[in-house]
Amino acid sequence: MDAVMDELPLYWEGFRTTLALTLVSAAIALVLGTILGSFRVSPVPTLRGFGTAYVEIVRNTPLTLVFIFFVFVAPQLGWTPSDFFAPAVVALSVYTAAFVCEAIRSGINSVGQGQAEAARAIGLTFPQTLRLIVLPQSFRTVIPPLINIFIALTKNSSVAGGFFVAELFGVGEQLANSHPGDIIAVLLGVGVCYLVITIPAGLLAGYAERKVAFAR
Repeated sequence: MDAVMDELPLYWEGFRTTLALTLVSAAIALVLGTILGSFRVSPVPTLRGFGTAYVEIVRNTPLTLVFIFFVFVAPQLGWTPSDFFAPAVVALSVYTAAFVCEAIRSGINSVGQGQAEAARAIGLTFPQTLRLIVLPQSFRTVIPPLINIFIALTKNSSVAGGFFVAELFGVGEQLANSHPGDIIAVLLGVGVCYLVITIPAGLLAGYAERKVAFAR
């Protein structure tokens, strides 16, 4: 336990990095996933095909391979970020967007078909119908699954610790090596830091689910 107390500044640094990874990646994944979800229900076959291919390829690719591509392969293709934080954000965003896409698509499909037909009847285009009528209703129903996806994103951010990003898992590994006699306490400290992020998010998901059920 002394090792945990002595290394609190390092824990704080790892916690902030994990939180930043989660928040930035979640925001990007939400935007990208919404666009892909719109592609998945688009009347344009090319867009539907692209959305389907993206989801199937990314969801069935291990996250570690996605990290390897953006950390080691992308620089050889001309992208040279100043640190490893940016590739980690991109890898997490690209991977999580596939799951967000499916949640959004499910929410879109839950909106009554009659509303889309009525929108077309008054002259709205497909993008207008999606933006003004369908998406606002679908987001209300997909908030709980989206929060669960972002909780999984928080835990997936631990992969970044193996790619030179000093987040919680990387900090825990470093401290375990420097304090081998206190390895259990060190790992418990890392676990508590993750719980500080995931438990409030889980409670928020439960609250949102109850609010959605009540609204219905």
